[in-house]
Amino acid sequence: MSDNQKVKGPASYFPSIEKTYGKPISHWLQVLDDMKGRKHMEMVAALKAQHKLGHGHANALVAYHRAQGGG
Repeated sequence: MSDNQKVKGPASYFPSIEKTYGKPISHWLQVLDDMKGRKHMEMVAALKAQHKLGHGHANALVAYHRAQGGG
């Protein structure tokens, strides 16, 4: 993969999230779909409290989800 093709932004965390927590990104996006209507930081806090995600991983998932029209 060349530098021009390198994944940037929240999606750059996805390989680490999948490796660390053993679930595909689609799983986490579905979890976030179930939280529609909550504020960004409420969603981050829920991922951290209920699923034991680290802050950076939770924030990246929420940012990506919201950028895709979720929220």
